[in-house]
Amino acid sequence: MGILNVTPDSFYDGGRFKNKAAIIIQVDTMLSEGATFIDIGAYSSKPNADHVSESEELQRIVPIVELIIKNFPEVIISIDTFRSEVARQCIDAGACLINDISAGHLDENMLKTVADLNVPYIMMHMRGTPKTMQQLTDYDDLVKDMLFYYSERIVKARDLGIVDIIIDPGFGFAKTIEQNYELLNKLELFKMTDLPILAGVSRKSMIYKTLENSADDALNGTTVLNTIALQKGASILRVHDVKEAMECIKLTQKLH
Repeated sequence: MGILNVTPDSFYDGGRFKNKAAIIIQVDTMLSEGATFIDIGAYSSKPNADHVSESEELQRIVPIVELIIKNFPEVIISIDTFRSEVARQCIDAGACLINDISAGHLDENMLKTVADLNVPYIMMHMRGTPKTMQQLTDYDDLVKDMLFYYSERIVKARDLGIVDIIIDPGFGFAKTIEQNYELLNKLELFKMTDLPILAGVSRKSMIYKTLENSADDALNGTTVLNTIALQKGASILRVHDVKEAMECIKLTQKLH
């Protein structure tokens, strides 16, 4: 899953794709390098991210979906949003699945909307909002608490009629650096949900703070953690750097 952020403030690529030409070039590059999905986000979910109104999010993202569909008719577009109306309008514009950082907690209409749209749904684990999540890192037992979270969310989604569900453990969301590594070390335990697992560690602070460098210098560290995630059961890698992620996948598959 190749990341396309059309926000001015995302932690790594914020503001890089300001015009149609840059967006088309980036999508073409990711698809040619092997991306299965293009994940478009118009609301930065980095810690302490600024609030973006629903109307602004729609103004940012819907034209981009239409642009990409026009230029790449066969593309599979994922929409990174927690708002049901953004989800609805983007699916109407040609997107195929919804990637929700809140698993329906930030918009009470999201699960019903996804069920009505009959599209796959990625539900991530997070507490609070991007503004508050880093103050909400107290767990009795991290993995156990997360599995309870997913069991409740999955039942609710299934009851509403959502068929295809993918889970994202939410690396960096309401988790300390130590908890992120605990989560990665125990990632295989989430196989008990019997659902595909998405791992999103690309260039995150759990890498560059540990290595004492920056997001710009975190590609090698990303490759290491992506490889571990694949070995521990991840089915999808959400990445900024598709070529390197595909190399991880191809080499890891040789082990099996």
